[in-house]
Amino acid sequence: MKKLLTLGYYIFIGAIIILALLLISTLFPIPGNFQVKVVQSGSMEPAISTGAIVIIKPQENYEVEDVVTFGKDTKTDVPTTHRIVSVRAVEGTLLYTTKGDANEDPDARETPQKEIIGKVILDIPRIGYIIDFARKPLGFLLLIIFPAVIIVGDEVVKIFKELKKLKKNKSVDSSHENPQ
Repeated sequence: MKKLLTLGYYIFIGAIIILALLLISTLFPIPGNFQVKVVQSGSMEPAISTGAIVIIKPQENYEVEDVVTFGKDTKTDVPTTHRIVSVRAVEGTLLYTTKGDANEDPDARETPQKEIIGKVILDIPRIGYIIDFARKPLGFLLLIIFPAVIIVGDEVVKIFKELKKLKKNKSVDSSHENPQ
């Protein structure tokens, strides 16, 4: 039973660390590197559902059938994740026509390659809901701060128990050396 609790504890710590890393990666994306984005609409269903996270990586070239994330990515503008349905070159610039799998028509505007953030290499359903909740003050408190305080508090208790044990052993050892 103790081994099961220990395993659960380490799984809990691992989950908190992964959640924190995902949250940090969505808040501070590094251009040219892997990025994590939260899907906020159902335009790519059933391939990618609302609330999923997508891990994207910039590529040199994009092809028809690639699922890409493109557009402005600011506090007020959310990028779009759609599938490339056609590519054409105009005066040396590649223009991509994209379409959400659940949409009947392609997107009205072609996307220049410079606006593509990256190709989706992995999507994980439902995790985006947790990430969005963790971005809010209450969610951050409940999902990151509170578990972190519990973990740190547990480790501090373990340290004090070990120090107490060492002190007790030291006093027992010294009483055996100097019998009175």
